[in-house]
Amino acid sequence: MRTQVAIIGAGPAGLLLGQLLSRAGIDNIILERRSADYVLSRIRAGVLEQGMVDLLHEAGVGERLDHEGLVHDGFSLAFGGTLHRLDLKDLSGGRTVTVYGQTEVTRDLIEARQALGRPTVYEAENVALHDFDGAAPRLTFQENGEQQELHCDFIAGCDGYHGVSRASVPAGSLQTFERVYPFGWLGLLVDRPPAAHELVYANHERGFALCSMRSAERSRYYVQVPLEEKASNWSDDAFFDELRRRLPAEVAEAVITGPSLEKSIAPLRSFVAEPMRFGRLFLAGDAAHIVPPTGAKGLNLAASDVRYLFDAFREHYREGSNAGLDGYSARALARVWKAERFSWWMTNLLHRFPERDGFDQRIQQAEFDYLVHSRAAATAVAENYVGLPY
Repeated sequence: MRTQVAIIGAGPAGLLLGQLLSRAGIDNIILERRSADYVLSRIRAGVLEQGMVDLLHEAGVGERLDHEGLVHDGFSLAFGGTLHRLDLKDLSGGRTVTVYGQTEVTRDLIEARQALGRPTVYEAENVALHDFDGAAPRLTFQENGEQQELHCDFIAGCDGYHGVSRASVPAGSLQTFERVYPFGWLGLLVDRPPAAHELVYANHERGFALCSMRSAERSRYYVQVPLEEKASNWSDDAFFDELRRRLPAEVAEAVITGPSLEKSIAPLRSFVAEPMRFGRLFLAGDAAHIVPPTGAKGLNLAASDVRYLFDAFREHYREGSNAGLDGYSARALARVWKAERFSWWMTNLLHRFPERDGFDQRIQQAEFDYLVHSRAAATAVAENYVGLPY
């Protein structure tokens, strides 16, 4: 088999890149180690920056997003029971965010790829990358037990933190930076209307809490828990009781309980791998970087990587220029590190760290007070939350 761009991973990053390439007439094949049903079953984030919304429209998959996505002009922060709303639209010059679940983005992209008749190999086993440091990269894998070989011009590694792409980079060629946080998020998904029409982030003496949603009828709630905690230790009632304790009274009273559809604990970490290019292998999304979910940046960073990588491939094939490919890593990392900074800052503002003392808590309080009373501070938060320009 041969293609122009071999994409590893059928998550949102790989599917979005494939969709953009296909619409531009650039041949591509996607390899995914899981089944399509498994890919669609993953519960992930759902706050989309304006830039990602625009990119999905460019890819031709914005119709359902327009009908079902929830456009949010702001969000609220709570500290010690005091609720403060940030007006994103006003502070950022008219930009907003849209709540639309990652599962729905993935579904739209899969259906669009099927409509174009572009190939995706699901349950591809033992995927291995070869010769990407030269002019003729190739991949080997097993499909239905048969050995296959795929020759290509370039490889796009969009297969996540645990994928084969980054793991294939030779030792010594990669520098990594990491911060592991001493807590996780216990999340619960429930088919009940959300407690508020916009997201509410809360800092409480018992720990962080978040009221989010996937739609007007489906809510996603989180509470901060120790890393060693297990989701099985929490009944639905215990979760909702703890959530309400951490929320301002007016929000807590609006929480509608119900049986959980899913309950799990996600650890929090910041991670960046540099560079994001190795010969003809390009990393994108979680294969290159992880952010704590506090700033709603993970999915959006994958989209900006895809924006830069697609532009670079299009420039190569249409104009014969490698300038975009040569500049991809530096361009992507400049935005990645700004998003890492914002996510780290939000995490530090809103969580209770077990090793910190009264001084640190007073600093958190001062940060919140400054944010509430300074339009300049609020503007900086709004600009980052709606997404920095590509």
